Amino acid sequence: MMGADILAVAYLLAAVLFILGLKGLSAPKTARRGNLLAIVGMAVALVAVLASPAVSEYGWIIAGVVIGGLIGSQMASRVEMTSMPQLVAALHSFVGLAAVLVALGTFLNHRAMGGLNPVLMAELGIGSFIGAITFTGSVVAFAKLQGLMGSAPLQFRGQHLLNALLALAMIGLTVYFCITGELWVWVAMTVVALLLGWLLITPIGGADMPVVVSMLNSYSGWAASATGFTLQNELLIITGALVGASGAILSYIMCRAMNRSIISVIFGGFGGDAVSADAGQAGDQTVKSAAPEDASFMLENAEKVIIVPGYGMAVAQAQHAVSELTSLLEEHGVTVKFAIHPVAGRMPGHMNVLLAEADISYDRVFEMEEINSEFSTADVTLVIGANDVINPAARTDKGSPIYGMPILDVDKSRQIYVIKRSMSPGYAGVDNSLFYQDNCSLVFGDAKHVCEKMLQAFE
Repeated sequence: MMGADILAVAYLLAAVLFILGLKGLSAPKTARRGNLLAIVGMAVALVAVLASPAVSEYGWIIAGVVIGGLIGSQMASRVEMTSMPQLVAALHSFVGLAAVLVALGTFLNHRAMGGLNPVLMAELGIGSFIGAITFTGSVVAFAKLQGLMGSAPLQFRGQHLLNALLALAMIGLTVYFCITGELWVWVAMTVVALLLGWLLITPIGGADMPVVVSMLNSYSGWAASATGFTLQNELLIITGALVGASGAILSYIMCRAMNRSIISVIFGGFGGDAVSADAGQAGDQTVKSAAPEDASFMLENAEKVIIVPGYGMAVAQAQHAVSELTSLLEEHGVTVKFAIHPVAGRMPGHMNVLLAEADISYDRVFEMEEINSEFSTADVTLVIGANDVINPAARTDKGSPIYGMPILDVDKSRQIYVIKRSMSPGYAGVDNSLFYQDNCSLVFGDAKHVCEKMLQAFE
């Protein structure tokens, strides 16, 4: 067993490694190092906890680690990148449920020993309702991302008022629980929190899902931190606070990138009305289609090409074909750059991860603010499965649900090719006026198949 001083040093070392890991995750070039540091930090934390005097029995712990490790390793090895966002949402739900169960177990244990006090019950109440909101909110996010629920926001009259009343009831029950210490009060408070978590996420549409995943990450962190107070574990408090704060900051950054207030994302719907006035007029116009061979010819004869990846690339698992296409273009003397919108895909950094998986060099990948000024100088822009983040209606149509959201200025390129399965709207449910521009042609088909056809045309 570790002494108190050694345990404190181990906790401090783990906390420092977690902070350095988060810092590393702030940039693609250092992301792998950041992950490694965080893994080492977690290993140190686990060894320190298991060796602490507070742990006397290892049977159930070992059983849980073995079973959980087997399940986790299977999930990690089998999950496709397209399913990663819903996996992250599911993992957030586990954190929330764990916080609720730890609070319940601690309450029953202390009540049996006569060790309840108002401070402990306040910790139990806060940990329970944050965990409950995280659990059901994450379940809804998982269901939306997995297609078990519609991506459109589910709204009804008086929804915000009902949410406010439920929040007040939850807080009131928490205070009453601190006073009485009754189990039924805790159950009632947790049930209200579960319902509130469900109602907070159902009105949020698919276009806001990357922000929702980030916010649920923040919630899970605060739930873990509250559990740390309950268990009197300083490292869990620190770790939860790091996750909660970083998730909140990331959500705020993403909302700024979308020109949206974080309040409107958390309490509002997005993409409820499918088509705006301008989009409806654009739908009556003619769409130009092109064959993969046509796009390949233009790409080969260009001097500068910008590639915009989107969720369609993830669905088709086309990143490796895109990497081959990039290498072939550069062999022909073409300058190739990648443009990433902050909310491309269905979770923060989704496209960056896909490109890194295909060994596409970081120095070719640029964020929206860095690349937008270059679209006007691009001979060809190739859009692979992106939609809402390139829709000019965000700049021009005040009636559009996405109006004001900063977009990639793809429409300013000399020639645009968009790889797309069909004319169906994007995740926001808004038609894209870019598709009807004279300089835009659509290449219909699966992104991987189309990119492979382009490669064959080069050969």
